[in-house]
Amino acid sequence: MTRTIVTYPHPVLKHGAQQVEEVTDELKALVNDMVETMYASKGIGLAAPQVGHDCALITIDVSGDESRDNLIVLFNPVIEAREGERESEEACLSVPEFTCTVKRAEKVTVSGLDAQGKPIRFEADGLLAVCLQHEIDHLQGRLILDHAGRLKRSMYDKKINKWQKKAS
Repeated sequence: MTRTIVTYPHPVLKHGAQQVEEVTDELKALVNDMVETMYASKGIGLAAPQVGHDCALITIDVSGDESRDNLIVLFNPVIEAREGERESEEACLSVPEFTCTVKRAEKVTVSGLDAQGKPIRFEADGLLAVCLQHEIDHLQGRLILDHAGRLKRSMYDKKINKWQKKAS
């Protein structure tokens, strides 16, 4: 089932996610919904807070719209090591019509639990490393807005206020 993506300034996006103690059937259903939502939204990553859940869960697939054949599901992901630096233009499904340049590590080592709840550890670089860092930020209550300059963020906040007034 496709879920509604929560957008800024919803409070769930600013709270840290809770660690997952056990991968239950309910969480496996959430994974399936998140993957469907991510693909339907043409995203390459999604964190549980973005669909209104405060558990430490991310789904990622950077293989592209055509193939969608490299799905990664991680519970309780942790970045154990960072190497190098790169800047890239990022967007976010929870921050519509906003992009900004973000400095991230070029290469990361990540650990967590896979979709079955088994420990997993791997290295990633390039786009996958950027996406992992972006989604793990969500689990810590950080958005790409937090990487933007004050002026750019202020302009976006004004735009959000306008949208909210129109919707009322």
